[in-house]
Amino acid sequence: MKTWEIKDLDLEGHKPQILSSSDAARVIALHLPAGEQMQRHEVHERAWLVVLDGRLEITAEGGEATTGGPGLVAELDPREPHEVSAKSDARLLLVLAPWPGEGHPGAMSLEEKANARERASERAGS
Repeated sequence: MKTWEIKDLDLEGHKPQILSSSDAARVIALHLPAGEQMQRHEVHERAWLVVLDGRLEITAEGGEATTGGPGLVAELDPREPHEVSAKSDARLLLVLAPWPGEGHPGAMSLEEKANARERASERAGS
């Protein structure tokens, strides 16, 4: 068994701390300072965002927003665009599963990565 006291971790803004990583999932602890945000993004995996301390606003594609504090759990589908804003200093736990998700660069073979670079280069040249 592995355990973590997240309230005791020395988390810094913009420096996520990976607590665990396996084929099943990746678990990350983050500190998001008041007024800062994780701008619109999406991940390849299903994501669960758990507010441990502070207050966050999570905005999904289409503008649907939820604000909450400790105990709020948000589940996001793979590739679901979202934005996270800290209304106060916040600590959160992010669970990504499975890890890495389909299409994630870490899940690609070397050949797939090479082809992805070529396709990106071709799109940039168009």
